[in-house]
Amino acid sequence: MQPTADFDPSRVTRSLLRRNRQGALATLTVGTGAPYCSLVNVASHPDGSPILLISRLALHTRNLLADPRVSLMLDERAPGDPLEGARIMLGGTAEEADETERDLLRRRYLGVHPTAQVFVDFKDFSFFRVRPTSLHLVAGFGRIIDLAPEQYLTDLSGAESVLEAEEGAVEHMNADHRDALNLYATKLLGAEAGDWRCTGCDPGGIDLQSETSGALRLDFPRRIVTSMDLRKVLQELAEQARTLDG
Repeated sequence: MQPTADFDPSRVTRSLLRRNRQGALATLTVGTGAPYCSLVNVASHPDGSPILLISRLALHTRNLLADPRVSLMLDERAPGDPLEGARIMLGGTAEEADETERDLLRRRYLGVHPTAQVFVDFKDFSFFRVRPTSLHLVAGFGRIIDLAPEQYLTDLSGAESVLEAEEGAVEHMNADHRDALNLYATKLLGAEAGDWRCTGCDPGGIDLQSETSGALRLDFPRRIVTSMDLRKVLQELAEQARTLDG
């Protein structure tokens, strides 16, 4: 199907990838190849691909180490009939993080799952990144479509400055601009007031989270590739939200 004025499948998919904190992970059982499904916590890489922190003692980890092909289902977790909400079934391969990306995955994961700090350094736990190869989106009646990775992953090319500035920007926003984060959530995204904090930013937008109200994704009005542009767009969004606040 084709996108319509009120339905942008790429945007819906990006939002689900950024906002979900849990998902159903399907792996292939070692020896038999039988499907095995388990509940896992997830975070997102700056490009939107899922990050897992899982133990080698778990069956799903033993399965994907033998065969890295996985499927991950993420859904809206909206009230009411769960089948009326949007959901994605992402297929791909799970790759264990090497030393070059472990710090990034660790920071992004702990940003949305701070309680994992207790066991993140246990020797049996490792970070994995799911590299998408296929995706099936169901977003309601007549809104069913398959998407290629380039249609929903965030393009990081040429945005090294933003990626290098992300950690400092997140710390700065959480330490000095919680009022702006709350305005982003309430005035620009229509969420309830809460203790909103920033968990990440990338060329396409900023991720927000509240312990009581869940997670949100605020898309930038344009693609950002430098740290200076990042600072500028965050200021613009704050001014826009303050205007709406009266």
